[in-house]
Amino acid sequence: MTFRDIRARALIALGIGALVMGATASWQLGSQLVRPVNRPVPLPAGFPAQVVSLPGPGHAIAGWWLNQGGDSPVVLLLHSIRADRSSMLSRAKLLLGHGFSVLLIDLQGHGETPGVAITMGSRESGDVRAALGWLKRTVPSRRIGVIGCSLGGAAVLLSPQPSGFDAVVLEAVYPRVARAIENRIRIRLGPLAPALTPLLLVQLQPRLHISPRDLEPIRSIDRLGSPVLVVAGSRDQHTTLAESEELFRAAVQPKRLWVVSGARHQDFLSFDPAGYDSEVIGFLLEHWRYRPRSDFVVLEDPGGTLFCVVQVSPR
Repeated sequence: MTFRDIRARALIALGIGALVMGATASWQLGSQLVRPVNRPVPLPAGFPAQVVSLPGPGHAIAGWWLNQGGDSPVVLLLHSIRADRSSMLSRAKLLLGHGFSVLLIDLQGHGETPGVAITMGSRESGDVRAALGWLKRTVPSRRIGVIGCSLGGAAVLLSPQPSGFDAVVLEAVYPRVARAIENRIRIRLGPLAPALTPLLLVQLQPRLHISPRDLEPIRSIDRLGSPVLVVAGSRDQHTTLAESEELFRAAVQPKRLWVVSGARHQDFLSFDPAGYDSEVIGFLLEHWRYRPRSDFVVLEDPGGTLFCVVQVSPR
């Protein structure tokens, strides 16, 4: 055997080894991305919600329900990936202060709702439909809206359309999963993103029995059947402003785009409370032509630990 033959075989062996190592690393990364994040989600002290368990698609959906009665519209609150319903508490308090009722749920594989894998909105969409169905049975005469953050918003769009909601707010929702994955790899590994993204996308079918085309929320937004507000951070690298603008262009009227100046992939309410109140709450009030009841007042201590909604008797 010549030196050239030995070198060629060595290079082939190194190449095969690199491929095996790369495939193993990408499989392990994929495992981390879809691993459920279940944990206890205790009801915060002073938050006067009812702990509910909704019938879901093969599992129970954990939630908090706070009903203000009367003709109060209801908003379903859907958290982002690897979060749970407690992350939507500040939005719930804001909505309650404006006279809305709220339902906060844990999507499958998150918080106290079981699930075998996180599916970027695919199986989570079943929880959205189940929660909407529960609300329509519980308060059949009410208008029902939804605020979905990232994963939560994708789950709304990946549900059968029209959505059945009377108003939809989508915060930092990805249009296509391929770009979403590439963006997240690029944040951590820079120029390796285009090479590594296909190694993760190819795992969708064997792991989750879905294809990348099944995870393209932009394909259904034109059939949403309700007013929609698309919210985007101007500096978001996970779901870029260009992607959110593309999602907005694909939607049909009535629609609105709010770009949160300076925001990244983060809690837009915490980043810009006044803007959130004006844009998101304003969007709901405008399209529902709802006048909040004047006999309810929200009380909260400066530390944010105690919270209640009280009815004030007219003088």
